Amino acid sequence: MAGYISISHLYYTHFDDEKTPVEETLSAYDEIIKAGKVRYIAASNMSPERLTASFEAAEKNNFPKYVALQPHYNLIERVKYENNYLPLVEKYNLSVFPYWSLAAGFLTGKYRTEADFNKSVRGAGAKKYLNEKGFAVLDALDKVSAKHGTSQAAVALAWLLAQPHIGAPIASATNQSQLETLFVATRLNLKKEDLDLLDKASK
Repeated sequence: MAGYISISHLYYTHFDDEKTPVEETLSAYDEIIKAGKVRYIAASNMSPERLTASFEAAEKNNFPKYVALQPHYNLIERVKYENNYLPLVEKYNLSVFPYWSLAAGFLTGKYRTEADFNKSVRGAGAKKYLNEKGFAVLDALDKVSAKHGTSQAAVALAWLLAQPHIGAPIASATNQSQLETLFVATRLNLKKEDLDLLDKASK
């Protein structure tokens, strides 16, 4: 189409090349932003150290700054994000879009034994969660989902949405009912006692 200009509203540094100076990466982003090809930049799979260095370089050289972060974060895997990234998210006011929000489907509640793995081609990815902590999280999800008359997946996503700085969780759907679950999560209002129960089980 004549006159059509393609623009990326949010462009990610995905799997950061740590051999490349952050100044070089940000300088390249500065060029494509000024060229009108990109509006904002974000980071995914970037170490806390490199993320910090990027903000320092951006401040020093007047380069564009990251506005969002895409980390591995969900109800059952919290430590790495909350200990290493959340302080930076708060410091630099980043929006967060966590991937693997349902922990390879484990937080949907459909994988409770190894025999359940054949329910999906990705089922084996949930094997590492079949432990004491995993079962405690499932028990909490069962209780909260029953209380609200909804699915465990919706509760797990609603928990993420209740965390500070979360823009939206990233989750996949393979059918209509799974897609509807994603929308239900945005309308699910978890109470303090729900969040406390989920937090206690997942710590």
